[in-house]
Amino acid sequence: MQDESVVVVGAGLAGLVTARRLAAADIDVTVYERRDGVGGRVRTERRGGYRLDRGFQVLFTAYPMVKAELDLDALDLRTFKPGATIARPGKRSVLSDPLRDPGALLSSVKNDEVSTTDKLRTLALRQHVTGQREDETFTGRDQSIRDYLKEWGFSRQYVENFVAPFYGGITLDRSLSTSKHVFEYTFRALSEGSIAVPAEGMQAIPEQLAGNAREAGAEIRLSEPVESIVDDGDGVTVTTGSETVAADAVVVATDPKRATELTEVEAIPTEARSCVTQHYRLPAGDAPDTGKRLLLNAGDESPNTVVNMTAVAPEYAPGDVDLLNATFLGEQVLDASAEELERRTRETLEGWYPDQSFDELERIETHRIPFAQFDQPPGVHETLPDTRAAGGRVYLAGDYTQWSSIQGAMRSGRNAAEALVIDLF
Repeated sequence: MQDESVVVVGAGLAGLVTARRLAAADIDVTVYERRDGVGGRVRTERRGGYRLDRGFQVLFTAYPMVKAELDLDALDLRTFKPGATIARPGKRSVLSDPLRDPGALLSSVKNDEVSTTDKLRTLALRQHVTGQREDETFTGRDQSIRDYLKEWGFSRQYVENFVAPFYGGITLDRSLSTSKHVFEYTFRALSEGSIAVPAEGMQAIPEQLAGNAREAGAEIRLSEPVESIVDDGDGVTVTTGSETVAADAVVVATDPKRATELTEVEAIPTEARSCVTQHYRLPAGDAPDTGKRLLLNAGDESPNTVVNMTAVAPEYAPGDVDLLNATFLGEQVLDASAEELERRTRETLEGWYPDQSFDELERIETHRIPFAQFDQPPGVHETLPDTRAAGGRVYLAGDYTQWSSIQGAMRSGRNAAEALVIDLF
């Protein structure tokens, strides 16, 4: 198939997986990316010895596409402990998975934020979701996460103190109005694998995918935005900022807004979930001992979570400091000043750790992310476009054809490559 050519627009996770799989099928592939680096929404700012992920992002090692596309050993992963620490002023308590974290069994049993009945229901829910086939998760009756947990009989205390902040971090939706399909899929992944970050930051993931794509034969051109796509029935013409290219087909793997502009596919979801992540440093040893777990804010919504990144991945900061980050949810925080968000984090930490001083907490960076995920209310996944929705020789690859996640993005890339090969070659 050396004479066949495909253009991939966008070098995020979906586009990179598409490119590698097409190149491996002996197709001439060129990827055009408007930014100066690969990764799309999965980016890491590296400066001054710090690795500052854009948004609090983590890798679920049990995702099937993660296992299929990534060399996890080469990523040199640093893993979080299962569960989390539920925090409120003057009180902290660990809630973990006793099956995967036996060392935390006693503290989890003693955790009075969650009743024994809720703990037993959690084990039953784990058995339920791990017994499902992967292809069953996004089928059948849908409802919100909150209604789903109510049907299971979980108490309001459990939902508000643990699930709301924990899944607020995953879905960017502390109200738990997100589809229960997302809850079931991620709960299964949490039960079967770990949450981790690469030692070099989350951008190591797309960089590895880009290396794999290049090794397979794909060309990746950075700082090269695509302006238009014309499908004449026999092929496509792609116009970039510097050239016009003829190809047999094109795969649009951009963000939802740009994909809509390029393809005019109205089914692409553009309603967003937003967040702001702030990064801070503290002198080494002054940061709270989190035991490599997330700190969930059970007393307030702002910030939703705080994480000591150097407790998990010491490589994220120079040796003489600890790196913390705090995540704030919702569109309304996008306009909050960096100073105000820093003040909230400092006051929250002082409430959780009244015997420690946080006077030395210093803000390094603030990342405001208007479109971190697309909104996923119940029923949305039945309305998402498939990879052939644009028609003709234009294909879609993006998590918005699956569900908003690293798994969804990478799976969409595989689907686009497979569909294109079947249809055209």
